[in-house]
Amino acid sequence: MSEQGPADEQIQTDRLSLQRPAEADIDTILSIHSDPETCRHNPSDALARLDEAKMLYQRWDAQWQQYGYGYWVVRRHNSPQNLGFCGFKTMELHGMKTLNLFYRFAPSAWGHGFATEAATAIVAWASQDVPHLPLIARVRPANIASQRVAIRAGLTRAPHLDTTGYDGLDWIYAAKHLSPSREAPSEGPPGTGTPLTDADAPPLPAGPHAARDHAGSNPRSDGQR
Repeated sequence: MSEQGPADEQIQTDRLSLQRPAEADIDTILSIHSDPETCRHNPSDALARLDEAKMLYQRWDAQWQQYGYGYWVVRRHNSPQNLGFCGFKTMELHGMKTLNLFYRFAPSAWGHGFATEAATAIVAWASQDVPHLPLIARVRPANIASQRVAIRAGLTRAPHLDTTGYDGLDWIYAAKHLSPSREAPSEGPPGTGTPLTDADAPPLPAGPHAARDHAGSNPRSDGQR
């Protein structure tokens, strides 16, 4: 059953144009996800082959078809160059359906505030167009730059929601207050809860990276300069 939502395929900020990815962006998906720097904190997200990038694009496109939102490709105004990707997808966290924020940019785009600008626009868009779902970001504890982007985009630390992901402990940042009473019971101590999985995902060919997208993996600060 389709759950088509707002389908706002373009978002504009002061410097950036965010658009729904197309097949022409598959090469960029591969180039960004095959760079060891971009996946330093989340090695399970790394891609090595074009067929993997095509499969990941198919998942992104299926998200758009089902919900009317997903990941956007980020470019400067009037520029054909892809800087990276930013957006969210529906995921389950401790029994709650959430929107999982994601941002990943090419190293050449780091240090200019692009991730912060795009993530801030995405968080605002979600608050207005998908207000019934809480938005979270999963960030690795050592990824200080990604934590700064999440905070600048309006999220706050929610340690009671921390969970274990494919690459270890994931710190949770939330755009809305999520109290422990809304969580499903955990069988272990904080940080050992059920790993996040795709919620209501449309059927797709099995493959890697099905539910592994984290917030950005930039090892440097993305602050405006």
